[in-house]
Amino acid sequence: MIKGLMGKKLGMTQVFAADGKRIPVTVVQVDSCVVLQKKTVETDGYNALQLGIGEKKMQRVNKPMAGHFKAAAKGAFYHVKEFRADDLGDVQVGDEIRCQDIFSIGDIIDVSGVSKGKGFAGVIKRWGFAGGRSTHGSTFHRGPGSIGCSAWPSRVFKGKKMPGQMGNANATTQNLQIVDFRADENLLLIKGAVPGARNGVLVIKKAVKAKA
Repeated sequence: MIKGLMGKKLGMTQVFAADGKRIPVTVVQVDSCVVLQKKTVETDGYNALQLGIGEKKMQRVNKPMAGHFKAAAKGAFYHVKEFRADDLGDVQVGDEIRCQDIFSIGDIIDVSGVSKGKGFAGVIKRWGFAGGRSTHGSTFHRGPGSIGCSAWPSRVFKGKKMPGQMGNANATTQNLQIVDFRADENLLLIKGAVPGARNGVLVIKKAVKAKA
């Protein structure tokens, strides 16, 4: 079966377990994902399903995408993503896949999203640099310090931690646990925090490094 789905982050709250323990959870709205395209080993070299969520007016898409959406006959979608699958079974284009079809309570998952953008940040906020001392006449406080050598190699190495854009990048939180389903409201409760702001689109997949 397919290994993941898409959803929308609604926010965080808390629930209580049977033993009274308080569990912080992220509430994710996982509506039905519509199958837009089916890829198989015979035709494409691998098994996968392309899913769409977030209904969109057909007049707001270009002609190539309109033709692509037409096969499913379920309208147009804002968010489209492909997910690998071990076995496609009898899934067809136009079918709707729900969260309960893939995941169960207690499953370990990985959640990906776009982290909150925090603007231009220095090395102390962005990377956790210590900076310099604040007393005894020091004039070095929040700077990065030396970033390379002058004589050799006479350049700054690629990947050097520097000031720059913080956040607003793809991020993944691994090994989170599904606490509960709210099938009547299409809600999924995930233990802990996940990347992104409210109403951000999340990709939920089965954990690749699940702890035994």
